[in-house]
Amino acid sequence: MSIRIALDAAPEFYTNLDFVEGRVILGLNRPENIGNIVVKLEGECKTAVTLSERDPNLPRAPGAHDFVTETHKLLYLVEQVYPDARSAASMAVGAMPGVLFPGQHEFRFKFKVPLNNICGNPNAMAALNGIGGVGGAGNSGFLGFGGFRTMDGSKQLMLQHVRTTLPPSVTGFPRKAEVRYYIKVTIQRPGFFKENWRYQIGLKFLPVEPPRPTLTGQEAFARRPFLFKPRTPGTMKKKSSFFGSKGNQTDTENQIPPSFEVSARLPHPTILTCNKPMPLRIIAKKLAASQEQVYLTSLEVALIGYTNIRVYDHQHAEVTRWIVSSANNLAIPVGNPADAVDTETVLPDHLWAHQPLPNTVAPSFTACNLSRSYELEVRLSLSWGLSNKSGKASAPYPQVIFLPLKMSKVEIFSGIHPPKELLQPARKRPQAPPLPPRTATASSSAPPSDPLYPPQLGPTNAPQPDDAPPSYDEAMAQDITAPQERPAYSGVTAENDPSIVPPEKSGLH
Repeated sequence: MSIRIALDAAPEFYTNLDFVEGRVILGLNRPENIGNIVVKLEGECKTAVTLSERDPNLPRAPGAHDFVTETHKLLYLVEQVYPDARSAASMAVGAMPGVLFPGQHEFRFKFKVPLNNICGNPNAMAALNGIGGVGGAGNSGFLGFGGFRTMDGSKQLMLQHVRTTLPPSVTGFPRKAEVRYYIKVTIQRPGFFKENWRYQIGLKFLPVEPPRPTLTGQEAFARRPFLFKPRTPGTMKKKSSFFGSKGNQTDTENQIPPSFEVSARLPHPTILTCNKPMPLRIIAKKLAASQEQVYLTSLEVALIGYTNIRVYDHQHAEVTRWIVSSANNLAIPVGNPADAVDTETVLPDHLWAHQPLPNTVAPSFTACNLSRSYELEVRLSLSWGLSNKSGKASAPYPQVIFLPLKMSKVEIFSGIHPPKELLQPARKRPQAPPLPPRTATASSSAPPSDPLYPPQLGPTNAPQPDDAPPSYDEAMAQDITAPQERPAYSGVTAENDPSIVPPEKSGLH
């Protein structure tokens, strides 16, 4: 006996409104009595926490690991492929479907991926009572063997839910959290001592993005001023000649230390796109009438992801850091010493303008017990003076300042634009509020360790967790097809690996 699932024209990953279709291929080497063959398209979000993490005061035996888990069935579609509807309708009550003879048998299935999760729909959950199909509820067949088993939706009704778009596939947090999608086939074999045959394959999933808010032409930013310390005569080297010393190269008493304000800016609302470069701008504004040259010597642009895990009343966050761009040993001039005060200089963007986000970055999402949010952090160093190529400091000695700039509430969209038919009936959302007017520059004497200012603004008109797109039934009624343009995504590197979250003691089937 062999079971295989063959998908038709399977893409790298599936998205909302995609058709997941293919064949169940069953190979038999002897006649088998088959009750029914059921194919399910399922998606689930699992989170777990150890009892010691939930309550550190509990006594634990050495090496013991007891877990509390919470599982949400995000997606649950069922299709009975044998016997099909025609043969099932002609069967008498209590009749057995029949015997499959040796050879290869194929059974086709077809699902359409919905937009929203099903676990937050009480009507859909209440409709799942555990037994369905031919001989199911109200027609159980001989000793109940005629029907097939489905999920008991009453368990989901006891959990806390939010109505949202289906989240992307997520792994990488062993024994803590995962989001998985898969196709499962169950071949029911009537009889007390005959075990049912099961087989499943995993799928990668990336959702369509919500409607993008209208661009305002404004920018969200994080900014920070800095001021170099005045040089003392002791830091200067004398420039000698054949005839003796010529004295100091520069009159340090008349030097004005350079002072700038550096800001990292993104279009408001702050939305980045999976596998696309970020529209980041870094601007330096001159604050002091200094005639000294400042250089950008290093730059790092990093994306910080916060995976918020909830298991009933326990919550904690996992932090992941992706380096988008990194460069050291730079010598990029920042402005010109002759520039007037308040002159703004846009730093060259060749260091990050062509660097897409890593293809392991999932879009921002909110599920019932798992969510992902992002921040963007820019770290740069600026130097007053440079070291020579031999590694020895030239005159005068360079002075380096390190500046961190962090932009919170950064949304990441999947890059899969929703179909136009879906956008037309979508509810109108308020326009993004304008940014507050920029206040006067803070005193140039403020130390680099001052907190970021002003408070960061996010895409406040982006859909809220309970503001999901139209329901699955609405989308199906409109006969909308999935978008074709899709970015690269490898958020799940081994979708067919075993689950990395401990199973529940009384799991769902």
